[in-house]
Amino acid sequence: MPPNISLVKEAHKTISKILKSGDIAIDATCGNGYDTLFLAQQVGETGKVYGFDIQRRALEITEQKLREQRLLLQVQLIHVGHEKIASYIPVNDHQNISAIMFNLGYLPGSDKSVITKTNTTLAALKTACQLLKKSGIITMVAYPGHPGGLQELEALQNQINALDKSLFQYEVLEIDKTDLKKPKLLVISKKLS
Repeated sequence: MPPNISLVKEAHKTISKILKSGDIAIDATCGNGYDTLFLAQQVGETGKVYGFDIQRRALEITEQKLREQRLLLQVQLIHVGHEKIASYIPVNDHQNISAIMFNLGYLPGSDKSVITKTNTTLAALKTACQLLKKSGIITMVAYPGHPGGLQELEALQNQINALDKSLFQYEVLEIDKTDLKKPKLLVISKKLS
């Protein structure tokens, strides 16, 4: 990939090919709200977005962005870690989620010691695969350059490689394959059959 490409924008581009008005989506890590806002725009007034973050500040920032764009009605913001998402998604929405986004690491502009943790991210990915509908997609932007980030990425790749290949396909998009500390976009798709 060219070095000036944003992996977050690539994730949005990938999801925009699948996610449509009326669909259900999850932002598993709201952060500064950009992914939640994107998902809300994609699903429109008839869709639903569930946004999760363990940091209340992240949810406040996200809510403000949604309010400014008048997109708050189709979004439910939930103050809990991404490993618990299944408990907060209504049962009738299980296996009906079209897209799930993760932007791992830490909240930009805040305490860099508060990061996503390997064990909770692995649990969240397992749950995300169960919640996803056939033809749905999961995107995960991983940042191996911060402390704990490389271990998180390696564990994710191991878990993804162990997924049932008859149900899921997987690809990695990288800006620079020679630099292990550069971000990576992991894309997991659930097959139709």
